[in-house]
Amino acid sequence: MLRRLALAALCGLPILAGPAPGPAAAQTPPKVFRFATATDAATLDPHATNALFTYLVVSQVYEPLTHRGDDLKLHPGLAVRWEQVEPTRWRFHLRDGVRFAGGESFEAEDAAFSIGRARAPTSNYGIFVDTVSGAEVVDRLTVDVVTRVPDATIPDKMSRVLIMDKGWAEANRSAAPQNFGAREETFASRNTNGTGPFVIARREVDQRTVMTRNPTWWGIEAKAAPGNVTEFQYIVLASDATRVAALLSGEVDMVHVVPSQDVERIRRNDRLRVLEGQENRTVFIAMNQEAEELASSDVKGRNPFKDIRVRQAVAHAVDVETLRRRTLRGQAVPTGSMWTQFVNGWSQDLDRRLPLDRDRAKALLAEAGYPNGFAITLDCPVGTYDEACQAIVAMLAQVGIRANLNLVPNTVFLGRLQRREAQFYVLSWGVPTFDALYTLRAVMASRSMAGSASWNVGGYSNPQFDALVRRVEAETDAEARRGLIREAHALHNAELGHIPLYHMMIPWAVRQGVQVTHRADNQLQVREVRLD
Repeated sequence: MLRRLALAALCGLPILAGPAPGPAAAQTPPKVFRFATATDAATLDPHATNALFTYLVVSQVYEPLTHRGDDLKLHPGLAVRWEQVEPTRWRFHLRDGVRFAGGESFEAEDAAFSIGRARAPTSNYGIFVDTVSGAEVVDRLTVDVVTRVPDATIPDKMSRVLIMDKGWAEANRSAAPQNFGAREETFASRNTNGTGPFVIARREVDQRTVMTRNPTWWGIEAKAAPGNVTEFQYIVLASDATRVAALLSGEVDMVHVVPSQDVERIRRNDRLRVLEGQENRTVFIAMNQEAEELASSDVKGRNPFKDIRVRQAVAHAVDVETLRRRTLRGQAVPTGSMWTQFVNGWSQDLDRRLPLDRDRAKALLAEAGYPNGFAITLDCPVGTYDEACQAIVAMLAQVGIRANLNLVPNTVFLGRLQRREAQFYVLSWGVPTFDALYTLRAVMASRSMAGSASWNVGGYSNPQFDALVRRVEAETDAEARRGLIREAHALHNAELGHIPLYHMMIPWAVRQGVQVTHRADNQLQVREVRLD
């Protein structure tokens, strides 16, 4: 039955017909890479939502100025080199001869436009341009990124700002990013025109996106990547069982989201390989701490999460070690830190969490005025950690917090977050810049600091914490900066602004003959993949 379900999911879509091959292409069999994962991209607009699965798709089509390779180091992308010409000015020298898929030349005005677009109110990529005051065209192939404070991480941040063609965006009424939270639909949310190695040939939302090699990609002539994939099929199979069945039957070449319960079974199959390691991503609980009353709670006239004792009770109630051992079958690293050891600013002394203590949790709830607990909705996305959410609901129930699990598709979940409708939720958060300021500003600081790029849906806010973040962003001494990060992190943890649970492990599964590098950022650059 599972095999039939997988076949139906994979074969229910029309076969794509590409352009007629030239003489050289006719002699070379196509290399089709069939990649199955649990979640679709929420949009094709490269600045609308900063979500893992969306970036996984759009980053095959659009490119940034700097490129983070499979070694997770920065490499030249659309910029061939860069330097800090003034304390608040970074100069990027752009690659000549690059064209967008539509035939337009890539120039400095496109880079400046895209950086400005990422700063727009409807962009969810503002965290990558949080210190940027503007981008200035120096000449056709030179652009300056001007910051309001010295920012040594600008080259890292530019690795996530994808570049659009200015003329194409303006001609198609997409000069501003799609307002994803308001459910807006735009031309750029459904169509693409990038400089990257692939172009989208067909897209069936929540089912499959098929990309073919961009014949005009600059990297072909420059031999910028070792991959040989000519067609990339991004296949969405939300069911864990169906996804694994498709891999076992040979209908897909790789599974990106491998259920923890299936890792050993796949490992025993001689035709398959499991690639695993810790992801640079942390799962945490967030709580609305600003509303006077929570609409999804049975408590009227007050908000339980405003009381630190209630937040402490939640932390004491969750048995993270059992989550790791039983629910996630070892595929997790329990933590008290909001970021992993891969991140600049991590410190072992702050990687501690409140111990499991259900009696203490009950006592804290009683002290806060909730001797019988309370009811609340817990939002969680279908996919990589929904099993953990189900276990957390059961654990909270043991101390009297009756959480009603609202398990919804990832796109729906992201919309609820951006509209600030979620009041108690579980979220996973990666750090693509590998610097703690990314999380400090986007998740932990007051929303006024990050604006539309903020993921601080719960509204945690502390002026002292915000002041520390401003000092972090302006500090140029590396050790002093790390000290400020530790101070801010300690303050946040003491107040339980969020409750970190565990760092994710990310097993990938591939068939023999697929050469792919496992990455801690859980990203896949298809340009690097080779098929035998």
